[in-house]
Amino acid sequence: MNMKKLISMLLISACVFSMAACGSKDQGDKEDADKEEKQTLIMATNAEFPPYEFHEGDDIVGIDAEMAAAVAEELGMDFQIEDMAFASIIPAVDSGKADIGVAGMTVTEDRLQNVNFSDTYATATQVVIVKEGSAIAGPDDLTGKKVGVQLGTTGDIYASDIKDAQVEQYNKGFEAVQALTQEKIDAVVIDGEPAKEFVRDAEGLKILDEAFTEEEYAIAIAKDNEELLEKINGALAALKESGKLDEIVAKYIKSDAE
Repeated sequence: MNMKKLISMLLISACVFSMAACGSKDQGDKEDADKEEKQTLIMATNAEFPPYEFHEGDDIVGIDAEMAAAVAEELGMDFQIEDMAFASIIPAVDSGKADIGVAGMTVTEDRLQNVNFSDTYATATQVVIVKEGSAIAGPDDLTGKKVGVQLGTTGDIYASDIKDAQVEQYNKGFEAVQALTQEKIDAVVIDGEPAKEFVRDAEGLKILDEAFTEEEYAIAIAKDNEELLEKINGALAALKESGKLDEIVAKYIKSDAE
């Protein structure tokens, strides 16, 4: 082989190698960029709070689960739910283990010390569940009584203000209701929609007509993540405007007329 042919072959080989390397790098860069763009929105919740979040087989479903998934879709993100104790949700968001906390959570001054909250996405009431035939006819009658609550919820917070009441805390709402059916406590203070579910599934219980409190639900976000807060508020506004949020709520909460 003469020198001219050898040089030509070396140049061709170098060119092919260079193109292959460049192609591999370009594809790698594209894959890395895709990974960076398609981030995952991690939601911390306590899936014991129907109809907002509850287990259906191996899945966690409910108003909050679908609403947060729709928010993630609006933001072009993947979505993941982490189920945990209610009292662990804010610490998880504050520490960065989760991006958002969504669990029928009310904005309170105490919670605002640790996290920020989005715009309101739902309104709710705290109600009182008692046994049928109970002498408790309204919130004022809870004075001096044994009152069951779910640990860390606003019902837990507000019940501490009941004069002389003995507040019994439970990890799950249905555990408080179960204690009521067993006459271990006199009443349960809990959010209105879950209360309907619990009373429907239990015999001999009723919800008092007079609400204990009225409140609004919002999404918890870490204090140092103003960018995510702004994006989530934008996504919520879009879901409200499109009617998607109302559609999700209506799927799980039927109007009294239906």
